[in-house]
Amino acid sequence: MATNTPHNKPLPGAPTSVTPSKAEPTSPSGPIAPKPDQRGPAPHTPTGCPIHAQPADMAEQGPYHTTQQGARITDTDHSLKAGRRGPLLMQDHHFREKVTHFDHERIPERAVHARGAGAHGVFKANGAAAKLTQAGFLAKGVETPVFVRFSTVLGSRGSADTVRDTRGFATKFYTSEGNFDLVGNNIPVFFIQDAIKFPDIIHAGKPHPDREIPQAQSAHDTFWDFVTLHTEATAHTLWNMSDRGIPRSLRTMEGFGIHTFRLINAEGETCLVKFHWKPKAGVHSMTWEEAQLTGGMDPDFHRRDLADNIEAGNFPQWDLGVQVFPDTDEETFEGIDLLDPTKFVPEELAPVQIIGTMTLNANPTNYFAETEQVAFHPGHLVPGIDLTNDPLLQGRLFSYLDTQLSRLGGPNFSQLPINRPHAPVNDNFRDGMHQSAIHGGAPYNPNSVGGGCPFIAGEATLIEVPQAVSGEFTREKPASFDDHFSQATLFYRSLSPVEQEHTAKAYIFELGKCYEQAIKERAVDVLAHIDADLAAKVASGLGLPNPAKADIAEVTPSPALSQVGKSWPIDGRQVGILTTTHTDEQKLQKLIDQLEAKKLTPVVISEHGGKLGDITISRTYDTTRSVEFDALLVMDKPDVIEADLLISESERHFKPVGSEVAVLAEQLAKHRTWEQ
Repeated sequence: MATNTPHNKPLPGAPTSVTPSKAEPTSPSGPIAPKPDQRGPAPHTPTGCPIHAQPADMAEQGPYHTTQQGARITDTDHSLKAGRRGPLLMQDHHFREKVTHFDHERIPERAVHARGAGAHGVFKANGAAAKLTQAGFLAKGVETPVFVRFSTVLGSRGSADTVRDTRGFATKFYTSEGNFDLVGNNIPVFFIQDAIKFPDIIHAGKPHPDREIPQAQSAHDTFWDFVTLHTEATAHTLWNMSDRGIPRSLRTMEGFGIHTFRLINAEGETCLVKFHWKPKAGVHSMTWEEAQLTGGMDPDFHRRDLADNIEAGNFPQWDLGVQVFPDTDEETFEGIDLLDPTKFVPEELAPVQIIGTMTLNANPTNYFAETEQVAFHPGHLVPGIDLTNDPLLQGRLFSYLDTQLSRLGGPNFSQLPINRPHAPVNDNFRDGMHQSAIHGGAPYNPNSVGGGCPFIAGEATLIEVPQAVSGEFTREKPASFDDHFSQATLFYRSLSPVEQEHTAKAYIFELGKCYEQAIKERAVDVLAHIDADLAAKVASGLGLPNPAKADIAEVTPSPALSQVGKSWPIDGRQVGILTTTHTDEQKLQKLIDQLEAKKLTPVVISEHGGKLGDITISRTYDTTRSVEFDALLVMDKPDVIEADLLISESERHFKPVGSEVAVLAEQLAKHRTWEQ
């Protein structure tokens, strides 16, 4: 018989920490504890003072149902009426309170990045940044709590996870010197160079105003009209059409700070840097068909994958790194303007120096209170980190604060538990909607009636590096911003042949969904400035003539940009095991043990639910598809079309399929079997 291995426990995803009874519970008991994988914001007062309590103490209290004012109620299933068949009475205060609160539960969703998933974790610095910055959380050995929110850009809160889109990668560091927010994406370049165009690119990418379609898609006329008329968007669009636009998992995508920041060390010396997040699990993507299938079969695929892996103890990790550049008056490096957010610096020219590691180790306890209400802002800085004059960054400094006023109901959003600093706050701000701090009597500077507090600090303060500014008022950009194509060429020619093929097909799909012929032709003309073969493939796929020959930059490919040809850890990868009702239980248990020994997650699939002996059947052939799995282990295959479909889809998506654990593990390390 099979032993009671960890596999026999339920897979991650149970809704609460208790197993429910079939009958309705009637004996009063206190609120249940969060699941072991969940953690709420660390308890702090609105002004940053630690509270000696547990996160659960901020949840509901006591075993009995009460009103908002704490009074116990006798019934919450029936309204107070004049007789059993009579009208509802307005004196039913519980009905009014309950329904009024329900009517006002929703808040405006984010204008962009509305669809998100979050997690708690910790960042540990390795000390490599100490020579670059005096930021305390980057000193060797310092551990800092973090909250991370991943997101798509264009879709609404209810859209699918696996659409082709840029992903947000925002991290809040709760440092002892105040909160630091690193608000980035999974693509190192942006669509636009100046923030004044941000409403325009988002209006173009969002659903058309008349029909409110398509949702969470760039495959439509207004998007392509914009990016082909504003060719500064060319590089970002190419990244988005590549496999980077459809990541396999939130755990397997890079993050980039996009902008150039200025660091200041203890001696007052400065340097310029770009931030990078490097996933320990590697950078992996879906195939396009896989992304489309997943969007229909499990639109929550990415957030489920993140939460399940954290619950299972497969904690996602990223190394934080910086590319370092001299802080010169020109603010350029190897001919690349460091203030242009549509440009990146190849890692071969400026290697990424790892300065610490982030581990996500807890899921939110409440999505709305944490993932939805968290507020990021590029201007949330700490001593030792400063801004540059990147025109997109400068505009974000206004927009990110402004948007919280309507979304979170006023200027006190920093007092929400998920946003509260873990450092003392004494800001002289007062009143306003949702004020929960109890301030003193002298909220101004200088004062004498409050003993002079708060005082202006003389050390450990935010550092604003003096910069000489000159020039006339103008609405122009530097000439160095005019190169819109060379980096797109660099990226495309750094991809492997299979990645280039996927990119060409993505352009054909997206432009094939456009209605206007002129937009398609204009897009192909833009591609002619990137790569002649790419332009020809897309033109052929659209039934258009080859565009006129254009000048194409001479570039040196960057191997770091390709996802193919490397080996990565396989921890947490999900392997579907095909079985039948006649499968040998002992042999199955042996395979499960082998998979778990390699830190893979085995999922038993069979013709019915329940168990095979003592082994839990997690999926049936009617309830799963290949998109759930990174590989298939075929032990016994039933003669049903659903099993054939599982195998054929997996092979079509270049996933490992076989009967030997060792072979599957070796193939999984390369993510896909592209050689097929």
